[in-house]
Amino acid sequence: MGRRWGIGLLLFLLLVIGSLAAWLLYWRGKRGRDIVDAGTVPVLTVTSSDFANGGIVPPRFTCDGGNLSPQLSISGPPAATKSLAWIVYDTDSPVIFVHWVAFNLPAEMRDLPEGVSSQAESLHGAVQGKNDFDKIGYGGPCPPGKKPHHYVFNVYALDTQLQLHEGATPEDVVQAAKGHVLAEGKLVGVYTRRQ
Repeated sequence: MGRRWGIGLLLFLLLVIGSLAAWLLYWRGKRGRDIVDAGTVPVLTVTSSDFANGGIVPPRFTCDGGNLSPQLSISGPPAATKSLAWIVYDTDSPVIFVHWVAFNLPAEMRDLPEGVSSQAESLHGAVQGKNDFDKIGYGGPCPPGKKPHHYVFNVYALDTQLQLHEGATPEDVVQAAKGHVLAEGKLVGVYTRRQ
């Protein structure tokens, strides 16, 4: 009788742990994707002088190179824009892996230069959050294995400044931005590690 009870308890605990793990993967996998529903806000045009949409991210912007942030430009933010927010993430990892969070960029800041540092001065007082490398600032593409990964450079035009501090998590930024997005734009880059 005691042995059956022990096996039953073990199976129950495994079921609970498995359910929690599945829920965490689902919840974490939604990051960076659910600030707005697709097609509900105007689209911003996002470009880079370093790679085309759908193109290969040059190694200098990755963990295989200098790990620099690429040059990014946007056009078309609405006149009511009060700030911009960027979230850069890998869509091919088992869960969404965030590489950069920057918010409260001035509305008139249409261009981000190459090699933005983690210091606020480099973004004209804007704030950077913590990425999934557990660091503040940009962390370049660094996919495991030999398969290409897609990196989404997502920008949001917001009707407010977010009341968050340096080191805010991607989840903090997503939650604070909900209901404040005036327009959204994306640029996708692809990268495969050099072996």
